[in-house]
Amino acid sequence: MPTPRPLTLQVICDEHRALAAMLRSLPLLLAELRRRQAQPDFAALRAMLFYLDEFPERLHHPKESSLLFPKLRARAPEIRSVLDRLDEDHLRGERAIRDLEHALLAFEIMGESRREAFEQLCERYVHGYLQHMQVEETQVLPLALQHLSAQDWAELDEAFAGNRDPLAGHAVDAPYQALVQTVLRALPAPLGFGPAL
Repeated sequence: MPTPRPLTLQVICDEHRALAAMLRSLPLLLAELRRRQAQPDFAALRAMLFYLDEFPERLHHPKESSLLFPKLRARAPEIRSVLDRLDEDHLRGERAIRDLEHALLAFEIMGESRREAFEQLCERYVHGYLQHMQVEETQVLPLALQHLSAQDWAELDEAFAGNRDPLAGHAVDAPYQALVQTVLRALPAPLGFGPAL
């Protein structure tokens, strides 16, 4: 009988899938608005950026950096430089989201003269984030499956089971219901129920 896949891997991959769908939607949404010469729903964009800060930055990344990566560093020294780079990405993530929020605020307050700067920063953020997740899925997670013990996985599974990212299919905790509804209204199907792009 094959060994069941660790819950940690399922949580990480589910959260990556939901996050990737949202990230890919952002530039498409901005391009469509530009094409129609329309202003964005700034409240919806703020909600999307808040989601990125609240869930991946504060919940997902810290568990990878403080729990998964140290275990893998100890057992697979060949991946240390990759893990170091991913940890640096995690550390820069909070600053990157603040810069993006600032650029969005500038666009909202200063108008059209700040649209392009926001769009370009958004493109770079999305591209970098998608690359980051690809490295984790193609280099880190397969190596973790090879090198981590059943005890390692039990400890990780207990910690990652607490992740409650609503875009990854979990029930929405009461304080986040309005946020999630705002984000879902802005995102096109299949992730959300906003207009098709």
